[in-house]
Amino acid sequence: QAEEELKAAWSQQAQQLREMERRERLLQSDTQRAGEQLESFKTRVMQACSPSAAGSTGKAVTEQQVIEKVRQISDENQQSHEREKSLQKELSSRLAKEREVSANIEVFKNSLQKLQ
Repeated sequence: QAEEELKAAWSQQAQQLREMERRERLLQSDTQRAGEQLESFKTRVMQACSPSAAGSTGKAVTEQQVIEKVRQISDENQQSHEREKSLQKELSSRLAKEREVSANIEVFKNSLQKLQ
C-alpha cells in the first residue's frame, strides 16, 4: 500500500513538473515575443522622431536613445506652446490697437461730417 501511495505521489509530482516545464516554455516564448515587440516599438518611435537615426545603421535602438528623443520632442513641444501663447498675446494686443484705431477713425469721420 505504501508503495502504491509512493507511486501515486511520484506520478502526481511528475505531472506537476511537466506542467511547470510547459509553463516555463510559454513564459520564455512570451518574454521573447515581448522583447521583440519592444525592439520594434523602439525602432518605430525613433523612425517617427528621426528617420535617419533609427535602424538605418542596422544597430538596435537603445532605451536611452528613445528616452532622449522623447525628451527632445517634449521640450520642443513645450517651446512651441510657449511661442504660441506669446503670439496669441501679441495678436490680441494688435487687435485691440486696431479696434482702437478703427474707433478713432469713426470718431474722426463723424467729426469731419459734422464740420462739412
